[in-house]
Amino acid sequence: MTDIINLLSNIFRDFRWQDAIDFFIMFYLIYRILLLIKGTRAVQMLTGIGFIIIAALVSKKLELSVLNWVLDKFIIHIVLVFIILFQDDIRRALTHVGRNPFFSGLSSVEETQVIDEIVKACVSLSQKKIGALIVLERQMGLTNYIEVGHKIDSQVNSELIISIFLPYSPIHDGALILQKGRITAAGCFLPLTVDPTIKKTLGTRHRAALGLTEETDAVVLVVSEEEAEISLVVGGKMRQGLDAATLRKLLINLFKIKNLNAEEEEGVLT
Repeated sequence: MTDIINLLSNIFRDFRWQDAIDFFIMFYLIYRILLLIKGTRAVQMLTGIGFIIIAALVSKKLELSVLNWVLDKFIIHIVLVFIILFQDDIRRALTHVGRNPFFSGLSSVEETQVIDEIVKACVSLSQKKIGALIVLERQMGLTNYIEVGHKIDSQVNSELIISIFLPYSPIHDGALILQKGRITAAGCFLPLTVDPTIKKTLGTRHRAALGLTEETDAVVLVVSEEEAEISLVVGGKMRQGLDAATLRKLLINLFKIKNLNAEEEEGVLT
């Protein structure tokens, strides 16, 4: 017991305030990294790399020279391997720097009004069998896609959204992008998904919605002119055939529940 007390006293005697700051910074960075990779393939890959490191330590302890030599060479290049394996996850993590919340400075009443206007527009477009592609930016910026479209700066209004997607509108092609609770741009082009497993019956709008949500955390609404149905796409997953009440509930959950994690978000689409 005395030894433990002496050890603790020695630790705290040499402890500086800089050490406390250093500890909390490292703790926060590790915590954020774990949040970013939660539910992704990176977890399995990191587990595999962990086993390799443990195997290297064991082989060194047991003096297994050949195995130890091979594993040592791998560990020397582990940083390069890490970058290659996790390049997509690293890119997504870096784009999270500088968050862009969809609702910025709006009250709860105004947030609900924006969602209601979006839902109203989608339902009306569906009833008229007019196709639409509406993107709601969340934390990851969509500036690259906005730059190629037609800039708009307007409050979210269902009549304006409907008029943009009318067949005779000069900007009805492409996607409408909403940022910070406002309409930002129309006629924007999105990347198409390259997933070979998706249904062949899905049209260009649905493929674009999947493509964008595979690369960003945006929420995309698709109105199909052929089927006259509304779909919500997020995280590369799609939920089709939504009515007004369900769509409104999903949007409120996605934008008003703080710290929605990957498991909860996946549950929204099941």
